[in-house]
Amino acid sequence: MTQQTRGAAGRLEAIHLRPAARTPVRSVASATAIAGTGLAGDHTNGGRRQVTLLSREAWDAACRTLGRAIDPAARRANLVVAGIDLAACIGGSLHIGPVVVDVLGETRPCELLDDDGRLGLCAALRPEHRGGVYGTVRQGGTLQVGDPVVASA
Repeated sequence: MTQQTRGAAGRLEAIHLRPAARTPVRSVASATAIAGTGLAGDHTNGGRRQVTLLSREAWDAACRTLGRAIDPAARRANLVVAGIDLAACIGGSLHIGPVVVDVLGETRPCELLDDDGRLGLCAALRPEHRGGVYGTVRQGGTLQVGDPVVASA
């Protein structure tokens, strides 16, 4: 994490829960993050990929590459944040409201993103870590849309 990234502040813009693999995400105003597990109501629990995060700015850049706007829910990331360079946070932590997420790596886009007529989305997300990052929940709590997001080492 770069010196510029430490202490950088952003905002939680959206929370998405994935009740099961390959099903539509459910947008919620708040969710419970459970340490060592992930988000309550999400199908992915435990392991290294407990929560996935997408940068609003990176998503918008991918949409510009495609030449059309697509709802960020299509990415199926749990959390959409604005104002934070997520790629620079790999190896560090994010404080999202009362929750602490250790950012472990890049979420690589898969070809399933091109289903339902979104051809080219997968390729548009590959540069510059646009597909987002994943991590583990170190400290749980209640997340709410609008919570501040702060990067730390």
